[in-house]
Amino acid sequence: MTIDAKPRREAGLNPRIAAIVVAAGRGTRIAGTTENARPKQYIELASVAILRRTVTALLETGLVDAVLPVIHADDHALYEEAMGGELADTRILPPVTGGKTRQISVLNGLQSLAGAPPEYVLIHDAARPFVMRHIVADAVAKLEEGASALIAAVPVADTLKRVDDSKTVGTTIDRSGIWAAQTPQSFRYADILAAHQKAANAGRSDFTDDAAVAEWAGLNVRISAGSPGNTKITTPDDLATAERRILMDDWLKLGDIRTGTGYDVHAFEPGEKIILGGVEIPFDRKLKGHSDADVVLHAITDAIFGALGDGDIGHHFPPSDEQWKGAASDRFLMFAANRVAAKGGRIAHIDVTVVCEAPKIGPHRESMRRRIAEICHLPLSRVSVKATTSERLGFTGRQEGIAAMASATVRLPFDIAGDEIR
Repeated sequence: MTIDAKPRREAGLNPRIAAIVVAAGRGTRIAGTTENARPKQYIELASVAILRRTVTALLETGLVDAVLPVIHADDHALYEEAMGGELADTRILPPVTGGKTRQISVLNGLQSLAGAPPEYVLIHDAARPFVMRHIVADAVAKLEEGASALIAAVPVADTLKRVDDSKTVGTTIDRSGIWAAQTPQSFRYADILAAHQKAANAGRSDFTDDAAVAEWAGLNVRISAGSPGNTKITTPDDLATAERRILMDDWLKLGDIRTGTGYDVHAFEPGEKIILGGVEIPFDRKLKGHSDADVVLHAITDAIFGALGDGDIGHHFPPSDEQWKGAASDRFLMFAANRVAAKGGRIAHIDVTVVCEAPKIGPHRESMRRRIAEICHLPLSRVSVKATTSERLGFTGRQEGIAAMASATVRLPFDIAGDEIR
C-alpha cells in the first residue's frame, strides 16, 4: 500500500458511511513492554498488528464504505509495515496525520473527509480490534432512524466504589443508569464536524471522547449497542488476553481435525555425523540416503502428508530427481507445513519416536524439539520427541540403522465441497 498523508478526495470516493480509526496515540500504559516500545496499535496480535486487525474488522462488517486511519506524524513507516501488502483495499483511505490530543486528531480526520463528505461517520479506537458487525449495524440503524450522536456502550455490571488517595473505600456508587462507553461513537457527519469545529474555535481541546464534544455542543447523545467482547487493549494484561482470544478463535474455526502417521528408516554407512530432527549429532557413522537422510524429519513430513491425504515424501521429492541429492530435509518439512497453511489450516501437534541403540538421543532431544518447532512455526509445547531401543532385536538392535515413527495432528477448516463423496 502506498502511504500518502494527503486526503484522497481527488479519487472521487464519496462514501455514505465512513469510519475514522484514531491511531495517533503513544499507548503510554503499555509502552516498553513489547516490541521495543512501539505504539500499541502497531504491536502484533497473533502475527498481525492491532491496527490492521481493527481496520479489517470494520471492513468485514460489510457496512462501512471507507476507513480513514489517523496516525502520528512519526509513524508512517510503522503504518506501512502494518498495513501494506495484500491489504491494499481501496476502501482504506491514505492516513491523515493526527495532533497533540485525541480531539485534534479526530478533527483532522473529519476535516479531511469534507471534500466528499459521508452522511454518517463512525469514530473508533485503533486499540479495539474486536468490533463486531452487530455493533456497527445497530449504530447505523439508529442513525437512519434520526439519531444524530451515539455511543456504543454496555451497562456496568460490577459494583462501583469511590476511594481516596490511600485506597480507602469511601462510598458505594449506585450503578443504575451507569454505562461503560466504548467505540465506535457514531454521528451524522455534518453534526459532529460542526461540534468539533465549535470546540476548536472556543479553544477547547481537553475532551476525552467525541461524545463529550457532542454533548458540549448541544447534541442529543444516545446509547447504541456495545458488547463486553468489544474490549480495548490498554495494559500488558489486555494484550495477553487478546492474544489468547485470537488464538482460541482461530483454533475453533478449524474443526476438521485429522491425524497422519509416518515411518522411515535409513541404514548406517561410514561417516562422522548424523542429522536427526534437523540437528547434527557427532557419531562414528552417518545415515545413508539420497538427501541428508534425516529419518526424523522424513517421518514427520510423511505424517503431515498423511493427515492431508496428500501423497508421501517420495511423491513430492522423488529420489530419482537429482535436485534432492544431499538436500537438507528441513526443506521437505517446510514444504509439508506450507501445504497445511495453504489449505487454511494449522499443525496442532507433532509426536515422533526414534528407535536406535546408538547414538543416545537424550542429550539432543530438546535441540531436536526446538528445531522441529522452528521449522513448523509451532510452540515448543506442541512438539514431542521420544526415543527407545528395540532391545537389541532386528536391524536397529544390530545397530545397522535408525528408524523413526511420527504422528501429526492437523486442524483444517471444513471443506464441504471438497469432502463430497464421488
